[in-house]
Amino acid sequence: MIQFRRSIRSIAEYQTGILPANAEKLKTPESTDAMMKKTVPLMIAACLLLNLILFFRIFAARRLVLSPLMILPGFLAGLALLPVHELLHAAVYPRAATVTVGRLRGRMILTALASYPMKRGRFILMCLLPFLLGIIPLLWFLLSPADAETLNGLLFGAACVGIVSPVPDVYNVMTVLRQADRHDSILFYGEDLWKC
Repeated sequence: MIQFRRSIRSIAEYQTGILPANAEKLKTPESTDAMMKKTVPLMIAACLLLNLILFFRIFAARRLVLSPLMILPGFLAGLALLPVHELLHAAVYPRAATVTVGRLRGRMILTALASYPMKRGRFILMCLLPFLLGIIPLLWFLLSPADAETLNGLLFGAACVGIVSPVPDVYNVMTVLRQADRHDSILFYGEDLWKC
């Protein structure tokens, strides 16, 4: 079940399911802010990759393939799709789970919160599924004609948001891959990741 909240006061209040007796806390940063700081190198790497793709697309076409003025509207369109990003996370949870989607109070951060154990592979899918919002416009950008500059600018701007916004989720995947076995179930409880 998905429920929507305009404002979420605390992550911990929505990520309180039943913690299994055999649950073991994974080593993660002590707060959301600390985790976001740790994702900065991953965000820089994503931005470098996007710029490298743009460079090679321009180099291959031997011309500017996008309108720089249209990148900003594409970026704004990508930001407008952030609720879809959170719904893609929510879609992977089993029907029995309650997923709360909303904005953290006092921040411009949208989030999908749930405390429900999922097998490691399903948890990884849940984390990475929102990359579709970056991969689809990026592939469209790569396949569109070089003279479709307006469309290409929009697509590239949207792809930038869609590729960079899931980076904190990649950090969670990296944590799970390092600290949990294939047969483990993973869940959020409070602000922490647990395996059981």
